[in-house]
Amino acid sequence: MNLVNKQYLLASRPTGEPSVDNFRLVETPIPALVDGQVLVRNHYLSLDPYMRGRMNEGRSYAEPQPLNQVMVGGTVGEVVDSRSPQFQVGDQVVGMGGWQQYLLVDANQRGVLQKVDSSQIPLSAYLGAVGMPGVTAWYGLLKVIAPQAGETVVVSAASGAVGSVVGQLARLRGCRVVGIAGGTEKCRAVVEDYGFDACIDYRQHPEPQSLAAALQAACPNGIDGDFENVGGTILDAVMLNCNAFARIAVCGMISGYNGEPIPMRAPQLILVNRMKIEGFIVSEHLPLWPEALKELGTLVASGQLKYRESVAQGIESAPAAFLGLLKGRNFGKQLVRLI
Repeated sequence: MNLVNKQYLLASRPTGEPSVDNFRLVETPIPALVDGQVLVRNHYLSLDPYMRGRMNEGRSYAEPQPLNQVMVGGTVGEVVDSRSPQFQVGDQVVGMGGWQQYLLVDANQRGVLQKVDSSQIPLSAYLGAVGMPGVTAWYGLLKVIAPQAGETVVVSAASGAVGSVVGQLARLRGCRVVGIAGGTEKCRAVVEDYGFDACIDYRQHPEPQSLAAALQAACPNGIDGDFENVGGTILDAVMLNCNAFARIAVCGMISGYNGEPIPMRAPQLILVNRMKIEGFIVSEHLPLWPEALKELGTLVASGQLKYRESVAQGIESAPAAFLGLLKGRNFGKQLVRLI
């Protein structure tokens, strides 16, 4: 086929904020397939905050992204060549295809590709509401926070791919849901499009006490559950309003991704309020994915679960789109369209 694959490699590890100079675009010829291999043309690449952590060399829950190798990332696409009986040309698949136009894999590796059906669910949604972000929201809310009808749940980064799903799932279970997001437009969408009861613009409350006061007004019965994506000042303000036996699902700590210190101002509240604070990594709970995806897929197909996408065009746009994601410039799920 004489195809050439454009790929982004991690060229260097960032010190502080990453830049486009940390990435390198290369062109690699695609070899002829051998028995058992499948070639996928990636249609969409998912950009996610976890990628920032993997760019570092330090200890974390996952191995660091190796230098001079294709950046890790989820993809959806179409099989364009196959030497495997498990996949036919034209099959639509989701996998960890990375920052590249094509993915050449051994289809005998278990779980490396999963077939998906885009007849009722858009293909891109398998990287968002019906993919890893959606399952992250589902697991953190249902298995860590475990909300009861009538309780109040707060969601930071509420307009994002994960936070927006958390709030909608909590509302479906009879909770009062309060979001925290950056900017008037995002807060409006959180309430009007995603159905949250209220949303607080953290940009208007740079100090914990100010944000805590805004949360107190929006959560008159206190906070029973918090889905935490940010940490830092936001988590401090939430903790000041938590009820006894509150549960906090720690999904991310965006405020410290570039090495900033994120001290907890009042850790004594964990004891005073007998709080549960639990971090989780959704890839460690694969047995629950089918249950989560069944509910999420049904809700998206029926129009009950809303989602929004920010789509950058072309593989060349990936680094700038990723840096924008880290600064909150995206609205909803950040994708790169590769076709």
